[in-house]
Amino acid sequence: MADERVLVVDDELSMREFLAILLGREGYVATTVGSGEEALSTLEAETFDLVLTDLSMPGIDGMELVRRLRSGQVAASEDLPIVMVTAYGTTASAVEAMKVGASDYVLKPFNNDELLIVIRKALGHRALSRENVELRRALKQRFGFHNLIGTSDVMEAVYEMIRRVKDSRISCLVHGESGTGKELVARALHYSGTRGSGPFVPVNCGAIPESLIESELFGYKKGAFTGALQDKQGFFRAAHGGTIFLDEIGEMPLQAQVRLLRAIAERRVVPVGGTEEKHVDVRIVAATNRDLEAEIAAGRFREDLYYRLNVVRIELPPLRTRGSDIQLLIEHFVEQYAGEHHKNIRGIAPEAMKALTRYSWPGNVRELQNAVEGAVALESDSQITVQSLPSRLLGPSRAPAAVSASADSGQEFPAEGVALDDLLSTVERTWLEKALAHSGGNKTRAAQLLGMTFRSFRYRLAKYGMDEP
Repeated sequence: MADERVLVVDDELSMREFLAILLGREGYVATTVGSGEEALSTLEAETFDLVLTDLSMPGIDGMELVRRLRSGQVAASEDLPIVMVTAYGTTASAVEAMKVGASDYVLKPFNNDELLIVIRKALGHRALSRENVELRRALKQRFGFHNLIGTSDVMEAVYEMIRRVKDSRISCLVHGESGTGKELVARALHYSGTRGSGPFVPVNCGAIPESLIESELFGYKKGAFTGALQDKQGFFRAAHGGTIFLDEIGEMPLQAQVRLLRAIAERRVVPVGGTEEKHVDVRIVAATNRDLEAEIAAGRFREDLYYRLNVVRIELPPLRTRGSDIQLLIEHFVEQYAGEHHKNIRGIAPEAMKALTRYSWPGNVRELQNAVEGAVALESDSQITVQSLPSRLLGPSRAPAAVSASADSGQEFPAEGVALDDLLSTVERTWLEKALAHSGGNKTRAAQLLGMTFRSFRYRLAKYGMDEP
């Protein structure tokens, strides 16, 4: 036991003494009182982890004591576990005790082991409840919009939009380049608003095979298809009471878009292989780096779904337009990763900061984050130096001699040599960016243009911090 404090309330002295001895042997700290009135005054003055009370007592009996505690008459007593002990163990009295707020009850004469099990169970439920409350508080602190870093005007506009819509159920579309932090904004909308105590369910629409996306979103019934060995509720029902985040919504197949549109409009879903509609109370936040208007014109995205999702639009600016925010982010990530990697790094050298702030950051915040983490891991000094930064950030004056990607460029081999791994990484990244630009952000098409599989293409994007955060 962890020395939990138990208040024993019983008008019989012998029973109070017996319970104090029994509880003391189990490691509990027991305080005894002989009436409901004494119990209330004791609870006003001291803190307890559980109340063990008799039902039948003169004056304020056990039932009335429970009512007063649950009504908040005593501070911080609303969630205090209360176990009722009674010799008048009719079904009606037990049901009434539970209705007014008792955690559990035992009947006299009781088995000692049974009583101790009931007490441990009640204390365990309270501990779990408090852990859940603390977890929700920690999540809100971690993902609240105040943890979005930046003071630029463009970011202040993002904060203001989050403030205005965080407490509503209105659908939002977050638009921005890869790496700008769209999921972080979605989490900020959820955890800083009234739905913060509910679930947040992220769904990467581009990572689910087309044949499975409907069953993953809306669930399925056992036997609906080969491999459906049991019912599955799906992402929408898992997000009931909270928020579902549909990342890379532009990758969703047209057939799934039809069912998604109906789910949004009717707030109901039908599992694959089922007929019964299931009500869902979810807030929808979608995100994309695509131009959905162009996708509509090309027939790849439904216009009616677009208007359902784009009720409120939040534009995330690319990092290159955020001015002084870059330095704030660098300092934040240095501090974060120095702690995570147990490094005694207290800052960043001016020359290294200059290199980081003048770089264009095509991979946005994700690329910056990865670069700083790598520098922290490599750095042996007390501050980040240019020697720990990726060579692509240093510019032509410090980077290894550049060589054309052509096998026969006609360029002489430089006397100082070539950092081949860095060179190949630069070339590979350049062609990934060009393929994405040529395909309008369509990863599947970009992979085809480069003659590689979609999986291999996604791996390389992640390698260079170009995948969606």
